[in-house]
Parts: sequence; structure tokens; C-alpha cells
Amino acid sequence: MRKEERWPMYFSVQEQKKLGLRKSQVARNLNISRNTVIRLWDMTVDEYKRFLDGLESRSKKLDSFEKEITSWLREYPDLSAAQVMDWLKERHEGMEIAESTVRSFVRGLRMEYGIPKMKRIRQYEAVEELPMGRQMQVDFGETKLRHPEGHLVRLWFITFVLSHSRYKYARWQDRPFTTLDVVDAHEQAFEFYGGLPEEIVYDQDHLLLTSENHGDLILTHEFAKYVEERSFRIHMCRKADPESKGKIENVVKYIKRNFARHRAFTNIDKLNEQCLAWLNRTGNAKMHHTTKKIPAEVYALEKAHLRPVHKKIKKSIDSSITRTVRKDNTIWYESNRYSVPIGTYDGTDKEVAVRVMEDNRLIIYEEDTGQILAEHPLCLHRKGELIRNRHHGRDRTKGVCAYIEHVSNLFNDASVARGYLEGIYKRKPRYMRDQLQSIEKSVSEAAEKAANQALAYCVKHHLYRAADFADAVHHYMEKANQQAVLPTQSDLKLLVQVDDAKLKAKPQIRAFQTYERILGGG
Repeated sequence: MRKEERWPMYFSVQEQKKLGLRKSQVARNLNISRNTVIRLWDMTVDEYKRFLDGLESRSKKLDSFEKEITSWLREYPDLSAAQVMDWLKERHEGMEIAESTVRSFVRGLRMEYGIPKMKRIRQYEAVEELPMGRQMQVDFGETKLRHPEGHLVRLWFITFVLSHSRYKYARWQDRPFTTLDVVDAHEQAFEFYGGLPEEIVYDQDHLLLTSENHGDLILTHEFAKYVEERSFRIHMCRKADPESKGKIENVVKYIKRNFARHRAFTNIDKLNEQCLAWLNRTGNAKMHHTTKKIPAEVYALEKAHLRPVHKKIKKSIDSSITRTVRKDNTIWYESNRYSVPIGTYDGTDKEVAVRVMEDNRLIIYEEDTGQILAEHPLCLHRKGELIRNRHHGRDRTKGVCAYIEHVSNLFNDASVARGYLEGIYKRKPRYMRDQLQSIEKSVSEAAEKAANQALAYCVKHHLYRAADFADAVHHYMEKANQQAVLPTQSDLKLLVQVDDAKLKAKPQIRAFQTYERILGGG
């Protein structure tokens, strides 16, 4: 931090200190380190000035390398601090220094010796607006929306824009796009626009392009087949060159920042409906910043220049593989078994669709509706494995809950018993049935009073085990048996008759001085 920036920071700390704020609050308000606030907290103005003077005069760790580093910067003005650090370590073995130290030192040398860092500035040129119906640009986007339950959901979208009118279209998915998804999205976009342009501009995406090969585009099989059938011209941007399709790049940002930001996600169909409504209301209805025209009004004229789409191409029926659901709610794929949710098997030869994603995930879904049933990591190197999602199994907690309710009703106070049994369930969920069986047996073999006493004792002393409960029942049962055997005072008979006058006789009580005289030897 420069000297002229340090003084305002010091006075800000002192001002907020006078307002009665704590050090941590000041650090958050000023966005500085709490240690910095602690250092400045009790400094006077004179002390702080001496501190700043000391910063200017103190030696730096790299002072001995100043001449060497300066020569590098003069010869290579675009040299970064990271490269300087690497060159220092290369030429001076065993050197240990922090990257921030090098960065600060290099920045100071550039200011002291007037060596600005050279930046390569790309020159852009405005281009004429393309004729109507000539071009469309396409790109993909990805973002996260929050579900009403609180968790974040990752979503993907593809968006289209007509280059002349800036008329936009977008489609969302709750899974990554495949090439067949891209083809289907194109068909829906052409239906939305009422035609297709002469040329479409794309990034070099792996869903569309296998290799550029110095201008000879090698498209993926599915996309090449689709382009041939629809007969439109393709323009692929160069790698790492998003500026060449700036119109669609702006649309991606526009959708993320205007439509998607802070929007709640419930399901993908509703999101697509909301997106179309937003396009009609805002995306295509507001004046474009560059053209100063409303896209919807310009599109009304451009639509006549688009080539008509006479026949819609449907998704190929063999776009995915089908598998039969087995009676154990699994499917076979590549010699391994993959689970589907319990109940998917319905007693018939039910088939589900299977698709392998580029990231080696196996998607199992309903072929008719497209509803995803299961996702699994693809098992590539082993055979005969069972790849199972634990959430697909039977919900066994329902039976346990009913069993807890049954055992609770065996006690006088069912609510206390239920709380006790639920405490056992939290500690031993895996063995809950065994615990309940043991407690039920103990209650059935004990008297009602002993069982309730044992429950109260275990609750009071936090003994959440069936074994502890059984021990407590055994204790109270034995206690009850002992009380039943012991005779009462009225049942006792004396062996010898004693005179009542003797029982009422009192012993003689001597004075304390008598014992004192005896102990004193008197």
C-alpha cells in the first residue's frame, strides 16, 4: 500500500474507534486485516508518522538483486513477477522467498525506474451489420439456481441470436448437453424463429467439432449428419477467441445476469416457460443498446428472409440404448449391474433408456418422458460389479417407526417411552430392531410397576441401551420380591417375655467433671 493511501486508513480506524466500534467491526467495515487494526488502534499521529518513515528507510529482502532484476525488466518490459521469481530461484539455488514479496519489489522498481509493463492490446474494428437472414450465433451457458428447499442446482442452457435483429432464444436443461440435445435444441429454435439462416456461428465445442485441422472442419457424426440434412453453412470461431462472436457472448451474460440471477428453480419445464416469458417481456422487447432498435420489431421484418423449415427432424429413436429392468431393480450394462429406485420394476418386461455422458456418467431415464431415474459413475475396468445407490433401496425406517410406537404403548406413559426409544434409535439405528425386541421381552416378563420404574430410572440416568433397561427391570423385580418376603413389625414375636417397667428404665447420667477428674488422674 502506498504512503498516501495509508493515512486515510489510519484516520478511518481512529474515527470508527471514537464511535465505539469493536476492532473486528472496524476491520470488516474497512475491509482490512484485524491485525492491522490492532496495530493502529492505540498509535498517535506522531507514532504513525515514524512508522511510515521506517517503512521507507528499511531494507528489503531483494535489495541485493535490484540491479539484476532491473536489467531484466528493461530488456523484457512485459516480464511478470512470477517469471522474475522463477528466474531468481533458477540462478540462485536454495533461495526461499514469498511470491508477494517479489511482486511488491518488482512493482516498486517499475515505479522507481519508469519501466511500465507492456501490454499487448488487441485492435478491434467495427463491422457492417449483416443482411437479414444471413447469420445466427449459438453458444452455451451454465449457472446455479437455488431450489426452494435451499440447495443449489446446476443448470445448463443453449442460446441463439439472429445477428441482424438480435432476436434471442434460449433453452434450459438440468443435465449437460449431448450432441443429440444440441440437434433437438436447434429444431426447437428454428420452430421458434419460423425458419433458419444461411450461416450459423459456433465455438469449437466438443459436442460439434472433433478437429479443426487447419480449416478443414471434422464434425461429430451426429452433428455432421444434421448439418447435411438442414443444409446451412457453418462458421467455427478460432480457439480461445470469444470476441469473434460477441453478439452471442453478450446474450449469455444477459441471460445469466438479468433472467437467472436470484431466480428460484423448481423444475426444468417451468424454468423454460419462465425464460420464454422473459424473452417476450424483456429480452426481445427492450431496445438494444447498440442498434437502438427493438429486436422483436426488427425480427418481424427479418422473418421473411429466413429459409422455411418444411419438416421437423425428430430425435433419432436409437439415440439411446434401452435395457430391461430386472426384478431386483437393476439393469445390466457392459457386464455390470446398476441400480434403479425400488419400485421401478413393475412385473413386466419394462425397458428404460441408457445414455453414457462425456464425463463417464451413466444416465438411466424413462424413454417416453425423459425423466431421469438414476445416475451412476461408469464402471470401466471391472466386470460383474453391482453399482448401487443407497437411496434406491427400501425405506426401512417406516417399519422401525411402527415398532417403536408398538413398544411405547406397553408402558403407562407412552410419550416418555417413545422419547426414550427414539434416543436409542439415534445412537443405534443399525441395531434398533434388536434393541426393541430385547426391551419388549423385558417388559413382557416383568411386572407393570417394575417396567415403568426401570423406564424412569433409565431416562433419568441417560441409559440408552436395551441391556441397561433389562438390568434395571431385574433390579426392581428383585426389590419387589424382597419386600414381599420381609415380615412386618406386627408379625414379630419375642422369645422371652420382658417386663414393660424395665423397658421404661433410664440409665444414670454422670456429670462431665467426673470424666475430667478420671482422665486427669485425680
